[in-house]
Amino acid sequence: MDTVRPVEYFYVVVPDKPGEGARALDALREAGVNLLAYSGFPAGKRAQLDFVPEDSAAFKQVARQAKWKVKGPKRAFLIQGDDRPGACAAILDKLAGAKINVTAMDAVAAGAGRWAAILWVKPAAFKKAAAILGAA
Repeated sequence: MDTVRPVEYFYVVVPDKPGEGARALDALREAGVNLLAYSGFPAGKRAQLDFVPEDSAAFKQVARQAKWKVKGPKRAFLIQGDDRPGACAAILDKLAGAKINVTAMDAVAAGAGRWAAILWVKPAAFKKAAAILGAA
């Protein structure tokens, strides 16, 4: 059984150079901020770092202290469950059947027979997607 829950995420745009992600993650680690998910990727000549903190207030406090230009909070879904063939396909099929376009999805096998994903839809489709996915 998969669990789907809505989460808040934030992003920061940084120079696309070695060490930028490490610096941001180190600041969060030092402050004891736990992340449910993290993603970093190129965005033009810069890089975008997406953070899904367990505690949004703690994340925002670190971001303020570090003087990061944070965008968000925005919303996404965190999906976790028992790993099996077609786990992602089943989620995407439900959304496609409801005519909901997925903006992005990153999924990984988490080991010990588990998998997890972070999934984004447009803000206007969020409530409908939550209902289709049975988000807690």
